[in-house]
Amino acid sequence: MKYLLIIALLFQVNLSFSQPKGGDKSNGVKSTFIIKGQVQEANSSAALSYATVAAFNAQTDKLITGTITDDNGRFNLQSPNKEVYLEVTFLGYETKRVNDIAFTANQANVGIIKLGENAELMDEVVVTGEKSTTEFKLDKRVFNVGKDLSSSGASALEVLDNVPSVNVDIEGAVTLRGSSGVQILINGKPSVLADDESGALGTITAEMIEQVEVVTNPSAKYEAEGTSGIINIILKKSENKGVNGSVSVNVGWPHNHSVGLSLNKRTEKFNLFTQLGVGYKDREFDVLSNNTDKISELSLSSEGMEARNEFYYNVILGSDYYINKLNVITLSGSFTYEIEDQPSNTNFNITDGTNNVESKWVRSESTDATNPKLQYELQYAKEFKDNKDHKLLFSAIGNYFGKKQSSVFSEEILFGTTGGNNQTTATEFEEGKYTFNVDYTKPLNKNWTIETGAQYVDNQVSNDYTVSDLVNGVYEVDEGLTNLFNFDQKVLGVYGTTAYEGEVWGVKVGLRAEQTDLNTLLTNTNEKNSQSFIDLFPSAHTSYKVNERVSLQAGYSRRIYRPRLWDLNPFFNIRNNFNIRTGNPSLTPEYTDSYEVGSIFIYDKVTFNLNAYHRYTTDKIERISSFENNVNVFSPENVGTSSTNGLELNFKYSLVKKLTFNGDANYNYFTREGEYEGQSFDFSNDQWSAKLTSKLKVSKKFDVEASGNYRSKVETVQGYSEDNFHADLGMRYKMLNGKAILNFSVRDVFNTRVRESYTFEDTFDAYSFRQLGRVVSLGFSYGFGKGEAMTYGGAQRRR
Repeated sequence: MKYLLIIALLFQVNLSFSQPKGGDKSNGVKSTFIIKGQVQEANSSAALSYATVAAFNAQTDKLITGTITDDNGRFNLQSPNKEVYLEVTFLGYETKRVNDIAFTANQANVGIIKLGENAELMDEVVVTGEKSTTEFKLDKRVFNVGKDLSSSGASALEVLDNVPSVNVDIEGAVTLRGSSGVQILINGKPSVLADDESGALGTITAEMIEQVEVVTNPSAKYEAEGTSGIINIILKKSENKGVNGSVSVNVGWPHNHSVGLSLNKRTEKFNLFTQLGVGYKDREFDVLSNNTDKISELSLSSEGMEARNEFYYNVILGSDYYINKLNVITLSGSFTYEIEDQPSNTNFNITDGTNNVESKWVRSESTDATNPKLQYELQYAKEFKDNKDHKLLFSAIGNYFGKKQSSVFSEEILFGTTGGNNQTTATEFEEGKYTFNVDYTKPLNKNWTIETGAQYVDNQVSNDYTVSDLVNGVYEVDEGLTNLFNFDQKVLGVYGTTAYEGEVWGVKVGLRAEQTDLNTLLTNTNEKNSQSFIDLFPSAHTSYKVNERVSLQAGYSRRIYRPRLWDLNPFFNIRNNFNIRTGNPSLTPEYTDSYEVGSIFIYDKVTFNLNAYHRYTTDKIERISSFENNVNVFSPENVGTSSTNGLELNFKYSLVKKLTFNGDANYNYFTREGEYEGQSFDFSNDQWSAKLTSKLKVSKKFDVEASGNYRSKVETVQGYSEDNFHADLGMRYKMLNGKAILNFSVRDVFNTRVRESYTFEDTFDAYSFRQLGRVVSLGFSYGFGKGEAMTYGGAQRRR
């Protein structure tokens, strides 16, 4: 039990032990003895990152010092004594003892230490020392979804809202450090499941997600898309031998129900894996808006309900084929099918300057849609005998997203003459996206590594949109609102990086070149927009290890945000035809230069990551509001430059053994400079956000978690958005030695999560309000075979 307590303590606080005084002396001078090595998983020879290596006095068995392994499983610790032995531990694996360590010139290399799985140890350790919710790494932060209790029954969007540095509004718009332009990846690659247009992130449940990685300053190896950074969602994939699986059932109110099944069978040559899911959910928004014409003094207000009810089905199926120890082929595919019903009911009022009602009417909507989404991937991975880090990876990915939607809008006049405009719309949308990657990594020696590769992305979209008005009892096509919009974008990228990694210092520099060809066409009017350009995207990163507790880092990268389909498409949904969002086919990309310096500190009870950053963006895209005849139209425009300076702090603090706090705070000061149609949009302001999660281990089986999320009021180019606070609550109870788990969660406990914004101009004012409301969920998951319940901790995933 002594060693189990040590393991629990190490994993609870991510502890790197300080060095005690004393040690071997020669001529009165203290000596330092350096011990190096690498930790690997016994079966696969995969590196085990974050394994614990502790040095004990060989005579007294007392703990002297310790450390954790890096991303490559390597460790380097310093001992004041040479009469020591090592104990190497990792959650769910056997403990390995290393004796008879031989030193040459005060240095010893113990080579590769292999750990095998230990099921009995895994069961006992899981309840005494769980992995942190957030792991701090030099180039990214990793959020372990399985430990986030309030995510039970949640979608990927709701999971992201709990991730440090990330915010998601009630519409599903994702921002990173308060900025849009985020590139979202699935398993490290572009996916139709991550597209804003498809909304499929809402159909990926928390139980399907293993980790979320946040990369705020990516290297040249990554696609340059995403001016504020990259979010990589890693889906679960078991590789335990034999037949393994888990099942989850979630129910919620308002309706938010899902059933999921995860299965895999691993043999010496094959790993077959699948995930099946089906669900139903209601999303009902309370909406309110008000447009005031300062010249005519007429005000138009609307208040009502907008809903999105959805059945969805998910199927993920794939197989790894191990040709031999060095070559693996993976073939996988996923299919999602959504059936949507989108009713809405809105009350309109027009009043004059003395608040006398001139008109009142009701606009109702009935919308049906089906959305098939398909993704398929072929991947080939090769390792070389000379070095396990010498790798070649090729992948080909195809994505398809379709939508067939029809809507009927009817209006009933209650008073006055305005209203009575009955309409229908029909949408046929198809998107094909094809991505090809090749990546090659070659270690030149112990310290130097080069990487090179290429990527080709072909994205083609067709959006056929028709609006018809009821005229004399017959629906006639409105040619002014009807068109076929074609979008064709091809991006070819090549990159190269060079990295040096020493004992305490490392540096990585790279350069990426991308050629973009973009063509859009409004078929009915023959309006074309063609753009072709080549960009260079350099990157540089460096890190310095001060000691076992303190690491420093710095980085620079250049990024791009290319306008997406809905930024360019000028046609829109006419649910509320007095508050319209539309695209702009003449938009050009925005570019961002990003600089960052930071540090990681590890102490006995607290681990924190402090970063300072600066972003400078040109051709900044802002949504500009224009007003005519009480119709408020939002359209994206390139408006000048944006400069942002910020500080961010992430931390984990173990107040006592059973109570842990995880926090994230971000503050930035920004300056906008630009003009549009002769109007200046120069202004400066600041914004901040904070998240705090407390986790209480009531007993070995019962955990409670509470979290709060606050975003400050922030000035926009034409007004401001109000501040917002919301809180979540989660509980978890483990049964059957952790194989079964019962979860209960409440999101937006106080029903305070809203989006509220104001626009002020010389000729008009506008106000909008949206609220989704509280969601309560109850979930149960069970793991069988060697599988684990969806949130049950165990062996590290090997890739």
